[in-house]
Amino acid sequence: MTYDLIIKAGRMVDPAQGIDATLDIAFSDGKVAKVAPAIGDGAMRTVDGTGLLVLPGLIDFHTHVYWGGTSLGVDAEEMAMRSGTTTFVDAGSAGAGNMAGFVKHVIEHSDPRILAFINVSFPGIFGFSKAVMVGENSDLRLLSARECVRVAREFRDTIVGVKARIGFNAGGASGIAPLDIAIEIADELDLPVMAHIDFPPPSRDEVLARLRPGDILTHCFRPFPNAPIDGKRKVRDTIRKAHERGVLFDIGHGYGGFAFEPGKAAMDQGIMPDILSSDVHVLSKDGPAYDILHIMNKFWAVGMSLTEVVRAVTETPAASLRRPELGSLAEGTIGDATLVRLETGTWEYHDVLGAMVTGNQRLALAGTIIGGKLWDKGPQPA
Repeated sequence: MTYDLIIKAGRMVDPAQGIDATLDIAFSDGKVAKVAPAIGDGAMRTVDGTGLLVLPGLIDFHTHVYWGGTSLGVDAEEMAMRSGTTTFVDAGSAGAGNMAGFVKHVIEHSDPRILAFINVSFPGIFGFSKAVMVGENSDLRLLSARECVRVAREFRDTIVGVKARIGFNAGGASGIAPLDIAIEIADELDLPVMAHIDFPPPSRDEVLARLRPGDILTHCFRPFPNAPIDGKRKVRDTIRKAHERGVLFDIGHGYGGFAFEPGKAAMDQGIMPDILSSDVHVLSKDGPAYDILHIMNKFWAVGMSLTEVVRAVTETPAASLRRPELGSLAEGTIGDATLVRLETGTWEYHDVLGAMVTGNQRLALAGTIIGGKLWDKGPQPA
């Protein structure tokens, strides 16, 4: 059999299959065709994977990539060139009023896959920049449950959930109401809700009390206030109970969503993030978030194992998205993979408050495979 591409002798790390081994991987017709200790040379292109880690295509679960249509949007392909992301999940940049434009002008033209949480607010995140900062939920007249449901059904192949930004910055005096509306919409659509929290009101406890198993708390390790730990640096009972009942904890780093102190304290006390994500947008793409590969390296430095880090950007987000064809390199799955090399040295990583940790190893992008072919816009393996 002739394959489109074979990666030979790479270290395949696929937590979904419990695999960390040196293997050959063949791609054909946009899918993973064969995984074996040795595959013959019948391929249009063969890449020597010696010294490379071959990961399932990275999923950045919280991004803002409605470039040109919103003030916070960044270019997905630009981010993919430096991070190896093969699937971007946009976290509510567009609402019912502008989702069609997002799909037609950005998503349909992107090489990396883009899926989206629809914003509960009709215009999406319309006022987010250095110059203008207006929360889309500050005026409840902008929230139309019926329109949100209608548009989500129209773009059912793209929409994976409902996003509600909750807190003083995003909602002003609207309190918990946007989340209540979002949950009702999500229930009608049989989709999860992603809940952002910033400054109170409302409190984290009000938000957590409403979230259902499978819903996502993003910015889960944000700094005070609404941090996951109390003044004695203990994980709050409401945080622990929400996690135990199946609420997914997503990092959503961004420029305000993650701090080392609460994050490390929570992890030391057994509360691990389920999903690592960058929350990359115009205010975070040049630091402190940068991109998903940077976030992976940061959490590797903080103490997560390599397997845990890879699982949090592949297997777990794919399951949350209900896309079993993603997040793995099992035979028959979509042929997306991220090739990285392991580098040793000393690197500094900063959180949103400026605190710093150092790491002595990192993953560096070596190549990106999209649809079973090396993506020519990204770096090429030697």
